[in-house]
Amino acid sequence: MNRIINKISDGLITYKNSGATRFFHGRGQLYEGLGDINVDWFSPVLLITLYSEPEDMWWSDFKSEVSPFDKDVGCILVQRRYLRGGPVEILMGEIPQQVLAIEHGLKYRLSFGDKQNIGFFMDMEPGRHWLSTISDGKKVLNLFSYTCSFSVAAIAGGAHSVVNVDMSSAALTVGRENHQLNQHQTRLQRDIQFLSHDIFRSWKKIVNKGPYDIVIIDPPSRQRGSFIADKDYGRVLRRLESLLPKGGDILACLNAPELGEAFLTTLFAKESPSAKLVGRLQNRVDFPEKDSQRSLKMLHYTL
Repeated sequence: MNRIINKISDGLITYKNSGATRFFHGRGQLYEGLGDINVDWFSPVLLITLYSEPEDMWWSDFKSEVSPFDKDVGCILVQRRYLRGGPVEILMGEIPQQVLAIEHGLKYRLSFGDKQNIGFFMDMEPGRHWLSTISDGKKVLNLFSYTCSFSVAAIAGGAHSVVNVDMSSAALTVGRENHQLNQHQTRLQRDIQFLSHDIFRSWKKIVNKGPYDIVIIDPPSRQRGSFIADKDYGRVLRRLESLLPKGGDILACLNAPELGEAFLTTLFAKESPSAKLVGRLQNRVDFPEKDSQRSLKMLHYTL
């Protein structure tokens, strides 16, 4: 417990006025007995995420240790991901009317309590940063776009246009709001499109809006009725040549601990042999992992 409290204390001293930051990454399995807790900072909110039910005495002591931080934070939240829906409770303070994740000066709206995911995946920052550095003047396809954080990064990097595709119209609505938060609204109708489609049932529509210079593939690893990585990822890869010209860039992402990097490289070799691996993007330093094969994979390919 002291390790977590010290991480929070050090984090608030170092990163209190910084952007979205992970103070403690227990899920990286580097800290014995603390593998089911993460602590994130979205100023002024401290979010504690639990992946299993903590022991009563430990949790009581933890709450006592964390309570003195009330002078440094506006709100402390606890999300219990081991319960259906990942409910969020307030440990201290009140949830501000608007909470944002700030990353490289860009803003992303967060939502606590109504869904398991808060609307933003912090660990994908290296991918967004990579995209922002190569997107100038490019046409980008953002598959499984969720709340369109890749799209925001692409437009901020000077992308000519972005096509966002996701089955959830609610997620795309948040994506529009994220662009508006970053003053991209004057370009919305001309440069940014939002398609609420099942990609496999609407592939022709997606192809017709191409060709694209960059394709982002960031699917859920296991979402019933939508996408199961070990069954469906290959269905995307074998269609890449219909989307990209020679020299086009692909960022293939996968956050499934049970599927290592070899799963993707083997699948590319089988389903899209004309795509060549450039390299794997390095993960965030505040997401340290005992086993890199179980962590987020972000592979850059060119066609």
